[in-house]
Order: sequence, then C-alpha cells, then structure tokens
Amino acid sequence: MEKVIHPLAHPAPRPRLLRVAAYARVSSGKDAMLHSLSRQISYYSQMIQKHPGWTYAGCYADADCTGTRGERPEFQRLLADCRAGKIDRILTKSVSRFARNTVTLLETARELKELGIAVFFEKERLDTLSGDGELMLSFLASFAQEESRSVSENCKWRVRKNFSEGRPMNLMLLYGYRSEKGRIVVDPEEAAVVRRVFHDYTHGLGSNLIAEALQREQIPCRLGGRWSSSLIRTMLANEKYMGDALLQKTFCSDHLTKKKVVNRGQLPQYYVQDSHPAIIDRETWALARQTLEANRAQTNVQKLTTARYPFSGRIVCGCCGQHYRRRTNVSRITWQCRTYLQRGKAFCPAKQIPEETLYRITEEALGVKVITEEALTVLKEIRVPKDNHLVFVFQDGREEERVWKDRSRAESWTEEMREQARLHNLKRKKGGSQG
Repeated sequence: MEKVIHPLAHPAPRPRLLRVAAYARVSSGKDAMLHSLSRQISYYSQMIQKHPGWTYAGCYADADCTGTRGERPEFQRLLADCRAGKIDRILTKSVSRFARNTVTLLETARELKELGIAVFFEKERLDTLSGDGELMLSFLASFAQEESRSVSENCKWRVRKNFSEGRPMNLMLLYGYRSEKGRIVVDPEEAAVVRRVFHDYTHGLGSNLIAEALQREQIPCRLGGRWSSSLIRTMLANEKYMGDALLQKTFCSDHLTKKKVVNRGQLPQYYVQDSHPAIIDRETWALARQTLEANRAQTNVQKLTTARYPFSGRIVCGCCGQHYRRRTNVSRITWQCRTYLQRGKAFCPAKQIPEETLYRITEEALGVKVITEEALTVLKEIRVPKDNHLVFVFQDGREEERVWKDRSRAESWTEEMREQARLHNLKRKKGGSQG
C-alpha cells in the first residue's frame, strides 16, 4: 500500500514585540542640563512608542552623575531589569553617555550580549550585537575615557586656580549658608542652630547630648541626614563659621573613581581671612576649638587607640556589634561601646566597664598576674552579651564566661575623690550662707 503524506499547515507565529528601553545621563544638576535630560527622555519615549515592532520598556535617566563610575542608581536599575528579562534592546545617545570608563563599558556590553540584549549608540551608529560591535566599542570607549580625563584635568585646573585666588567653592552646601542671586549669604534659621551648637558646647554640653537634642526636636539637618556627635564636632572645627576658609583640604586623586583624599602636603593650601560672612565670632570659635581639643585629649582619641591599649579592638558589644573604646573621665577610666559614645543610649544601651574591673576579670580568666599585649594573644575576642557579663573567646575555640558585680559608690571612691567632694560641699554651703 502506497504511503500517503499530508503536509500540515501551521499558522505563522506572530512576531514578538521587542521590549526597548532608553538610557540618558547628564553629569550636572544645573537647570540647562536637566532641561537637556528632559528632552532626551521625551525624544526616546516618543521614538520607541511610534516604532511598529517595539514596545516601550521605560526610560532610565541619571542626573548629576558622572559616567566614569558604575554606581549610578538608574544605570544599576537598568542592568537589574535586563538581568530579570524585562528588556530586549537599549537605546542611548552615545558611548560617553552610557559610560566613560572603558572597563565598565566593555564588561557591561559583554554581559548584556550574553543575555541577548543589544545596546544601540545613536551618535556612533553602533550596535553591540553586530559582528564588529565589540571591537569598535573598545576603540570608542578608550576615546571616551581619554575625553573624560581631559575634562577632569580642566576642571581641576579651574578649581585650583580659584583656590590660589582665594575663592572658596561650594560654600552654599555648608549648613548655615545659601546662595542668593549668585552671592553667598547666611541662612537665618540654620545660622541660629549653628550659634546654639557653639554656645551649648562652650558651656559644657557634650557633642552627643547636643546631637540628641537637635534630633529630638526634629530640627532638620542638611540634605535630610541625622544629627550625630561626629557631625557636631566637624561643625565646631570648621573655620568657615568665623568667616575664614582653608582651601584645598582634600583633592580628587583619580578621575575614574572620583576618590577624595586628605591633602597632607601633596598640593598647596591657602588660608583666606574674611572670605565670606561669619556666623560665629572669632573668640567663640577659638573657645570651641580649645574645648574640642581638650576633650579629645581627655578621651584619648587624638591617637590610634589600637597602638596604645592592650584591650583596644578586642571587646565586642553584644547589642550592636561595635568595639569598645577606652574613655577617661574625671573620676575614673572606663571602656564603653563606640555606638553609645557616638550616637547615645537610644542606639545602644550597653553599659560601661570600669577598667580596673576589666583588668581584674581578664587576669582571672587567663590565669596571669599582669595583662600585656602578649598575654592577650591567646584571645580571639571578648564579647559583652549583656550587662556585667564578659565572654572570653580563645583562639582554640574555647569560651569562658565571667560575671562581675558593680562596686558600690562608697567602695569605688578614692581618698582624692572624697577630698574633692568635701571641698565642693564646703564651697556650696559657703555660697548658700552668703546668699
């Protein structure tokens, strides 16, 4: 019997619409740049939606971001959506808009190519999925990176020239100041906060308590940040609040990473007196700086503690995971969690450890008479799981817990402390009788 073959007809598959997205970037937040960015977004949105074979997958736009760094938020969101399979094709204006860093550009293009996603650069008429796409891209990327270096050098020259002529930059970004018609003026509301900080600090209030008070009163910080003791100390040490300016404190070491480093003599610095309106008078600023230096010396933060004390870097807080720091008070020496010292009890309620107690318990746990750096090498760390508890973690994996009791106030007082208290009471009584 002869075979009969019947061909089967299948309907042609409907072509799938390509999901096309666009990426745009400007390196400045100025109005002209933002207007350019808005035009780019509008242009790509209309172009993609009018194309018959495409469907609009969004427009990703970074403002005030440099192309030499990869942490641009919208750029990273674009890559995440590509990895999630939401995009088939990317349109962008040029190679330099996509990335100026050659390594970043080529790595990104290769990853997208493996995902089957094409990037089309309009200015260069280049498609990364074409045969010679990667070769051409490597040449263009090198030119874009060199162009970035040239622009960076020109900007550095302009900034350093301004410094040499005694012109501060970015003063409007400093808390207490703003720009008004191109002039730097004092912001009245923020200036009142600055004066309060200097007044409170020079009258005995610590930086932690000042920061807590400002945060508690919901006084806004610049750019929506939080008030902290380190921010308060930075404010107190800033000469710009008395109208002077030390120029070129930091500089950009690499045009690709944009990393800023502290200027320790690599470049010239310039000190300009009365360069702008002052918020704090010179006498108050000098007193605040003197108090700040005295407090630093008293709390032993002027040098690296790891080079000074055997327990530095060994005690770990069980509440927040930070290390304990040595602190010298008027009456005694204690070890306290770094978070507590910097941000206050609301962020870490860990209790302080008197240094004499720490030494005594450690000597018992290790079976030694004197604590030295060599004696502590057998320990991996000392954990503080809760108040009055220490867990000694040895290098061999052993753990040993010790509990200590607080000494009463009477027991902890020395003869010198008692004498100081007696003199203080006499002075107070004398003052009361005179009143």
